[in-house]
Amino acid sequence: MKQFRRRTRIFILSLLFLSVFAPILLLYESNGLVDDLSSLKGRRDLLKLNLIKQEEGVGLREPVLKVYKDVKVDVTVGSGVADSGIKPDDVGSGGNSDLMKGNGDLDAKGINGQSREEKRVGEVSRATLGHDQDVQPQARRVLMDTKVKEMKDQLIRAKAYLSFAVPAGNTHLIKELRLRIKELERAMGDATKDPDLSRRAFQRMRSMEHSLQKSARIYPDCSSMVKKLRAMANNAEELVRVQKEQESFLVQLAGRTTPKGLHCLSMRLTAEYFALNPEERKLPSNPDVHDSNRYHFVVFSDNVLACSVVVDSTVSSAKEQRKIVFHVVTDSLNFAAFSMWFILHPPKKASVQIHNIDNFDWFTKYDPPNTYGHDSQDPRYSSILNHLRFYLPDIFPTLNKIVLLDHDVVVRKDLTHLWRVNMMGKVNGAVKTCQGNDPAFRRMNLLLNLSDPMVGKRFSNEACTWVFGVNVFDMQKWRKRNLTSVYNKYLQLGKNKPMWKAGTLPLGWMTFYNQTIGLDRKWQIHGLGYYSGVKQEDIERAAVIHYDGVMKPWLDIGFEKYKTYWRKHVDFNHPYLQQCNIA
Repeated sequence: MKQFRRRTRIFILSLLFLSVFAPILLLYESNGLVDDLSSLKGRRDLLKLNLIKQEEGVGLREPVLKVYKDVKVDVTVGSGVADSGIKPDDVGSGGNSDLMKGNGDLDAKGINGQSREEKRVGEVSRATLGHDQDVQPQARRVLMDTKVKEMKDQLIRAKAYLSFAVPAGNTHLIKELRLRIKELERAMGDATKDPDLSRRAFQRMRSMEHSLQKSARIYPDCSSMVKKLRAMANNAEELVRVQKEQESFLVQLAGRTTPKGLHCLSMRLTAEYFALNPEERKLPSNPDVHDSNRYHFVVFSDNVLACSVVVDSTVSSAKEQRKIVFHVVTDSLNFAAFSMWFILHPPKKASVQIHNIDNFDWFTKYDPPNTYGHDSQDPRYSSILNHLRFYLPDIFPTLNKIVLLDHDVVVRKDLTHLWRVNMMGKVNGAVKTCQGNDPAFRRMNLLLNLSDPMVGKRFSNEACTWVFGVNVFDMQKWRKRNLTSVYNKYLQLGKNKPMWKAGTLPLGWMTFYNQTIGLDRKWQIHGLGYYSGVKQEDIERAAVIHYDGVMKPWLDIGFEKYKTYWRKHVDFNHPYLQQCNIA
């Protein structure tokens, strides 16, 4: 009995073993079970969200990019046809059949995930860029960022779809779009050109395009999309406008503000100056500083470091340094700092004089210039130093000819030849800005109110304009024609009505109207303080480079590529400059 039960038990267990493991062995033999078990969860997610694997299997049919249609190519260049291996006679016959065959292979992917058509288009584009020498540089730049722009457009469209109300039963599309946006943004990174994009970025781009096509079918209302994109564009334009206004305000504010380092330098020099004995505070005297046979340069400045660069660069570039005399005019606040700097750093073999405007007793007979309704915070209107250039005959009554330099210039060549310029009976010699390709080109009506009857009658909008920076003045002619009184007359007229718009330049145009002769453009290149496109060859050819504008070389907002010429004349190892963190 016991033996029978044991046999029964073994028989039942054998049946159970066969019923459980026999199907497993059969399925394993057919190689089906492992694949089904490993992909079961993935397939369920793919059916629900339509993720990437399905799209790679289907393949997207993309149109062939025709990015060369807008490029102007010389008709005589035949490299594009020759390199592609297609004869001119085959373009209408065999060429079309080859293209059709190529379109049929769009879904065939290579090892790197790119279609054959994409490879062929890439090879043609590289061949065209390599052989076609007539492609314009601007067109080449367009070709370099085509894909980047397309990706950015895709992101904008995807975010627009996300802002719409979700249709019933399509919540999975919102998840898919959010996933696509994250993937594409991550794949793009900070790329600005197509060569910077990875292979993965192009795969994400195709996936995003597929998702956008599905979104277009679910959201068929084109008017809603147009309204949304228009609203987004308006918001972006408004944001750009506000940002530009803030940038302009901050740049103007930075241009008017004295940097902390320069203020520190002025204070240290002033303290050192008053620590000297009275007899030690005088600069080396030279009895010939008023000799008319010497080369007299004048600088009006309240910036000791900028003025030192002007003096050092001018003297270093001169051949006859002993005959150079610099007259630096400053205010009482900076007089001690200027004096101390040139006591410590005399200008080699040249002579220098520091003039304090508080010592100009004759200035009381004139009505001092003021803002006359302009912004009093802007030194272009409020600084007396800027207006003192119109009183040069009173400041230097014994001189016959001088060269006026702004304190934001760097001299690179010998300027003593300016004394041999034929003035043709004129008072002022300046570089004119009459050429349309000049970045400083401006007409009279830009800064003068020619709509005023009196102004419009006396000045023509077609008259040639000019700039300060380097000016040669015939002092004898100036005194004879009493141009300082002309300046004061216009200054008084400006009290009651707006006649000019900014600074002392329009007043110079009015005062020296028909009294200015144009200097050769090689004497001065301007625009380095507001225009970043000044050509290198123009800078190398110029005798003086002028940092006119708010982006001065001693400010952080200045153009870095132009600061080299200015920094060359600054000794940053000086203890005062290091203590004031001027670098």
